[in-house]
Amino acid sequence: MGPPLSTWPWENLGIFKYLLYGPFVAKVVYEWFYNEEHSYYNLSWCLHLLILSGLRGLIHVLWGSYSHMLFLTRNRRILQQGVDFKQIDKEWDWDNFLILQALVTSMACYMFPFLQHLPLWNVKGLFVTLILHVGVSEPLYYWVHKRFHGDYLFTHYHSLHHSSPVPESFTAGHATLLEHLILTVVIGIPILGASVMGYGSASLIYAYVLIFDFLRCLGHGNVEIVPHQLFEKFQFLRYVIYTPTYHSLHHSDKDTNFCLFMPLFDALGDTLNKKSWQTHKTISSGSGTGDRVPHFVFLAHIVDVSSSMHVQFVLRSFSSLPYTTRLFLVIGWPFAFLFLLAMWVWSKTFLLSFYNLRGRLHQTWVVPRCGFQYFLPFATEGINKQIELAILRADKLGVKVISLAALNKV
Repeated sequence: MGPPLSTWPWENLGIFKYLLYGPFVAKVVYEWFYNEEHSYYNLSWCLHLLILSGLRGLIHVLWGSYSHMLFLTRNRRILQQGVDFKQIDKEWDWDNFLILQALVTSMACYMFPFLQHLPLWNVKGLFVTLILHVGVSEPLYYWVHKRFHGDYLFTHYHSLHHSSPVPESFTAGHATLLEHLILTVVIGIPILGASVMGYGSASLIYAYVLIFDFLRCLGHGNVEIVPHQLFEKFQFLRYVIYTPTYHSLHHSDKDTNFCLFMPLFDALGDTLNKKSWQTHKTISSGSGTGDRVPHFVFLAHIVDVSSSMHVQFVLRSFSSLPYTTRLFLVIGWPFAFLFLLAMWVWSKTFLLSFYNLRGRLHQTWVVPRCGFQYFLPFATEGINKQIELAILRADKLGVKVISLAALNKV
């Protein structure tokens, strides 16, 4: 038996935890059939919760996909080691907080009925929310976060979040129930405060929550996208917005960089890591990893269209499982097919870079051909040409070992 609020109530439900969204779906269906129709500007608040939960999950998934596109991010990665299956399994239920906050929000809507009838837009609410965020949420999170790094709270609660060796967007949601309850309060104060004062709106809730999640994913993304030139020209911005490098230093040096999004509070609390700006400049400029050459290149071709959706930057969890037919593959098939056609037209070797489980630099280059194309006589020359170009490219880079096989999973 763990400490109170260290585990999730639906921890043993598996995929059935999503049935907790069932009452929201039932209420939306009921209102559609038996109540007056809702206009675009006056949707059911339950429908808003479902849409918002979906968009929040999509932000985390897209950030995860981007961080795994090493053909785009290789030179800007903060930690060069890869994400192993142990971390993927540990973070499998990263989206528990979305269910929690949907349930808490529904309770708030019943406690404060005016939340169910907010206007679409209120410009004043943006300024009030910003003031409450900077004046209340940021310092509150900073203070609580520091407390969670005390011996007892860190051991029994916060160590779970820090147990992921490579921070990713999914790591942002990987925490205990107590931590996310507190985070729910942090994110709820500006929204509820603005609404109580009469400045709330539906667009405010969407904007604040989605930007909040976007910045959380940004900090945990392990890819530096904020240019250092921005901070050199406008130095005050260093204290206004954090960067992935800034937050990664918190995971390596746990006594520094506690802020939510604004390093200003670390500066005021004397917890600012002195290496923050120089490390950010090094990684942002690409000078930290630009000269790395893979030890081993695996030149692969996909077997069919559905197997192409198993690459790591599509869905991290899906790519870690053995191949099997799933319903959502049918939905994604047209998009994957169009992507393959584009690769075929460009007639280039598509680069999918990732690292093996031991952390050694290892890249896979995928030839954009499906299995059936190998039985087409007119396609032979094109395929051989692409393989030849890939081998010459690897040799020019200084790769030590190259192999060729099919990208398949059993």
